[in-house]
Amino acid sequence: MDIVKRLRRVGLPRLIVHASVLLLVILWLLPTLGILVSSLRDKDQITVSGWWTAFASSTQSQAVRLADPATQRQEGDRFIISGNVFEADQAGQVSAFGVRVQEPSAYPAGEAVDLGDGESLLLNEDGAYEYSKNASFEGSRGKRIYISVLSPPVFTLDNYRTVLFSEGIGQSFVNSLTVTIPATIIPILIAAFAAYALSWMRFTGRSLMIAMVVGLIVVPLQMSLIPLLRLYNEIGNIFGVPSKTYAGIWLAHTAFGLPLAIYLLRNYISGLPKEIIESARVDGASDFEIFVKIILPLSFPALASFAIFQFLWTWNDLLVAMVFLGTQKDQLVLTGSLNALLGSRGGNWEILTASAFVTIIVPLCVFFALQRYLVRGLLAGSVKGG
Repeated sequence: MDIVKRLRRVGLPRLIVHASVLLLVILWLLPTLGILVSSLRDKDQITVSGWWTAFASSTQSQAVRLADPATQRQEGDRFIISGNVFEADQAGQVSAFGVRVQEPSAYPAGEAVDLGDGESLLLNEDGAYEYSKNASFEGSRGKRIYISVLSPPVFTLDNYRTVLFSEGIGQSFVNSLTVTIPATIIPILIAAFAAYALSWMRFTGRSLMIAMVVGLIVVPLQMSLIPLLRLYNEIGNIFGVPSKTYAGIWLAHTAFGLPLAIYLLRNYISGLPKEIIESARVDGASDFEIFVKIILPLSFPALASFAIFQFLWTWNDLLVAMVFLGTQKDQLVLTGSLNALLGSRGGNWEILTASAFVTIIVPLCVFFALQRYLVRGLLAGSVKGG
């Protein structure tokens, strides 16, 4: 009864909303957790079991050949070959074995098995074996058997060392930071000044400029990318500036991000209390002082909201980076390097998962650091916009 009363107090609609949000969070976190766990696993274990079994022992089937018949010894009327299926530095536990590839787990470890034709084989869990026959083994090859090995979970950082220092991801990581940080800061600074001017300063053509900003939001990136590149190259040729530079990609991301940034920030800034602005002007503050000392501190939620969007979009971008920065190995951003790895190392899951997690770790940190401002910044100016 207490549970029923509590559910009535909370309300069924709210409960459904909370359950839906929780479900979405779980569905979002599971792939990320899977990538992280897989990136830390041994490459042999990734191929035989899923990431959800990473903390339990895994079973791997492998073929081994018993010792050379020349090592046989005779005990009574039996000829015996003994040894261990594991190398000196190899660890594991044999759970079962077989003599056919179709049945690698036909017999349990620790029991002597009659193989027919007077042959018997005893294989213990520690890998020690005793293979006997009622006739000499001379003239035959070492017998091939198949074993199922129970291996403990193995976690390693070798995948990240390979990715960062051998596959060029380390340089691409630096390239992405070099592109993304200025490409996030520059449009925010420009948009903040523009949003303040469009919100609180009166001048001719202000409404027309607001309409142009709204119209530019819907301009497709693919439609304007080539004209922008041609314009940039023509200006670069006039001033002798190389075409493939970081400055070019900073300007490109700034151009594509400014309309949305101005729109979001203007909606927020125009919703700030008018009395604060008027009081500051009465006290003799200039527009620049009002902007720096009042508007910027109060607008931090909106600035953080756009920073998340711009950072994630720039960090995950591939098209603009390839067009304005190039495709050389020392110019590739993380998304370009990961795309190249899919072609060259498509079968190496340990390399791909480690590369993928290196790619998403920075956006995750940025999002979790600023996510508390996200909804507040997006919704604060949505009701009132002058």
